[in-house]
Amino acid sequence: MNAVIEVKHLTKDFKDVKAVNDLSFSVESGQVYGFLGQNGAGKSTTIRMLLTLIKPSSGDIEIFGMNLLKHRNEILRQVGAIIERPDLYKYLTALENLRIFAAMSGVKVSEKALMDQLAMVGLAERAHSKVKTYSQGMKQRLGIATALVHDPKLIILDEPTNGLDPQGIADIRNLILHLSKEMNKTLLISSHLLSEMELIADSMIIIDKGKKVVEGKVNELFDPAETVVELKTTDDAATYEKLQQSALKNMVQGKRNDCILLKLHRDEIPAVMKELVQMDIEVLSFYSKHSLEDYFLSLTAHPHVETLKN
Repeated sequence: MNAVIEVKHLTKDFKDVKAVNDLSFSVESGQVYGFLGQNGAGKSTTIRMLLTLIKPSSGDIEIFGMNLLKHRNEILRQVGAIIERPDLYKYLTALENLRIFAAMSGVKVSEKALMDQLAMVGLAERAHSKVKTYSQGMKQRLGIATALVHDPKLIILDEPTNGLDPQGIADIRNLILHLSKEMNKTLLISSHLLSEMELIADSMIIIDKGKKVVEGKVNELFDPAETVVELKTTDDAATYEKLQQSALKNMVQGKRNDCILLKLHRDEIPAVMKELVQMDIEVLSFYSKHSLEDYFLSLTAHPHVETLKN
């Protein structure tokens, strides 16, 4: 596949704060690309640089094989984006909003095409309702429709499910999958809902404090057979010392919520439990989890995660 986005050594400084630090990643054509990180990790700053809303301190961005700074207008004509919540005219109808956004995009779109856009996002029956009567989920879907009105090749969504209820989240998820699988659009999606990214992303990057922690295809990075275990004992400090001197030392990841974290293959769980018994460790709980969220937390610094490894 060809790279739609190619970011190389991107850096953004705000006075004494390095919001993005030597960041490089690549988004292939037709992918749903998850852009993950904690609040303040640099996701929104990176997206704003991709949309030329702010300038990088250093580094290069290529989109569709062209340098973004040299070919800004040509590139942005093929990009649709929503940053945080969409800006909509709440006293106008959904159809009127689409007409305005089409005119702003400089493209001529027929009424039928606009109605088809509303049908795609599930709003055809409410096309003539004022946006002020819409739920937040409906506004979010209409926002995506406005970003699609000029038929872009690349769609960038910053936290598209933020503040939505479970049904609204499911609606956005299904819409994203439709855009990717049925319409062959490329999507870059920033999200803190890791369980959602696990369901829709083909590839992803995790960034922490502006730097890349890991990048790759989700099915290669995240092996469901790999599990994170939260181990709680009667004396975690003494247990950690024992584990560091044992055959299990390479499994120790850190400590979270007063539990020791172990990372292992699920087939190793019986042997690990047997080893703990033989070490005379009094186990209070042994909780096995495997999800993208656990993988994410195992890779990033977190306010309530204390790294135990040197």
